[in-house]
Amino acid sequence: MTATAAWGATAPDSGINALTIDRRALRDEDVAIDIAFCGVCHSDLHVARNDWGRTTYPFVPGHEIVGTVSAVGAGVTRFKVGDRVAVGTVVDSCRKCDACHDGEENYCREGTTGTYNSHDRIDGTPTYGGYSANIVVAEPYVLRLPESLDMAAAAPLLCAGITTYSPLKNWNVGPGSRVGVIGLGGLGHMGVKFAKALGAEVTMITTSPAKGEDAKKLGADHVLVSTDKEAMRAAARSFDFLLDTIPVKHDLTRYLFLLDRKGTLCIVGMIEPVEPFHSGLLLGGQKAVAGSGVGGIAQTQEMLDLCAEKGILAEIEVIPIAEINRAYERMEKADVKYRFVIDMSTL
Repeated sequence: MTATAAWGATAPDSGINALTIDRRALRDEDVAIDIAFCGVCHSDLHVARNDWGRTTYPFVPGHEIVGTVSAVGAGVTRFKVGDRVAVGTVVDSCRKCDACHDGEENYCREGTTGTYNSHDRIDGTPTYGGYSANIVVAEPYVLRLPESLDMAAAAPLLCAGITTYSPLKNWNVGPGSRVGVIGLGGLGHMGVKFAKALGAEVTMITTSPAKGEDAKKLGADHVLVSTDKEAMRAAARSFDFLLDTIPVKHDLTRYLFLLDRKGTLCIVGMIEPVEPFHSGLLLGGQKAVAGSGVGGIAQTQEMLDLCAEKGILAEIEVIPIAEINRAYERMEKADVKYRFVIDMSTL
């Protein structure tokens, strides 16, 4: 074990403060990583405060991790000291179920080992996230970070990025697709960028007319204000795919009217019960409401490589670790464009 500087929570109301954690000694397949930057996700805040009732303390957030390799185990073949690497939300899985064999470790039948608030599958020790100086991760769950990507702006790709890229790919979004991205925030702004990069006609759907110009700068072809009843009525049946990134409970009804025949609305932001809606909105056109989590390791690497090819990065505000509690407060007010990233050199 190695004592490591970190910031985390010790109780639901403790806030995020400095503490010391233990990182395991390297196993043969392990990669040790010095963390350069770590993105800040809404999930970090929810788990820190035990909003979902499953937090084990002490808790260290952070699953949008980028850094450099500092050491490798004897069996590691794909990485060497000094390599630029990244780690997302998953650091292990059963490796033997159909989901794992299909490259969807994120849907492992036995449950994934999360980057934080989980337990190591071998020795049962807690997993701690990226608000820390370093991390040790098994090689199959470490990603190569292309040289052309700015490290800080690449960090949110490991959660916000793959959370939006995965459903767009899985529902075959491409040239000719009419895509609406609902909500312009940490997830939504990446959804716009990826849908446009994949060749779709992209509409930002927002309650805020003021966000329209921002959406167009990010690549949106059109802006639809969802509180404008006439505009919504005119847009009925005009979308093949809707990416719903709204992080709080909301009524899907107004958006289901926008789907064309065989269209799909995919939820990626809301993790709570859905407001009731009339099933006739689905039956009249073979439409679907679906959900999607993050992608598997191979798909995440595919996304990073596409980002390098197309120059896609998150829009970020870099903060020192000492400002994390204030960042949480601002994040709850949507006072960030569009993702906080912690400079871990400030640890």
